[in-house]
Amino acid sequence: MNQYLLSLYESEGRVEGAPMTAEEMQAFMARVIALEDEMDTNGTFVFGGAVHGPDATTVVRGSDLDKVMTDGPFVEAKEHIGGFYIINAENLDEALSWAGKVVDATNHPIEVRPFRATGRLPSPSDSTA
Repeated sequence: MNQYLLSLYESEGRVEGAPMTAEEMQAFMARVIALEDEMDTNGTFVFGGAVHGPDATTVVRGSDLDKVMTDGPFVEAKEHIGGFYIINAENLDEALSWAGKVVDATNHPIEVRPFRATGRLPSPSDSTA
């Protein structure tokens, strides 16, 4: 089983189709809950979350002397990651199918990326010589 990152992108300002009223927000949340329940039932859901906007971002960079921290995103962009799912899928086609379901539930564009590697790197003491 492979793992994929499904990144949900948000745009600055009002997003077309975004919930505006309490009733629309309830319908939106019901769609997301139903999607996550389906992912759970199928063993697809690994982890997911919503993140704060770019104004809550801090970037840490290395320098010759010390670490430098700056407020704000690494790059200026009109779109930013608003949330994500990590899913299990047999292949890219299955991951893309789930991404389509996320689009239907959220009305946001979804970027799909396969993981090259998952888990922790083995420490040198774990290797057998």
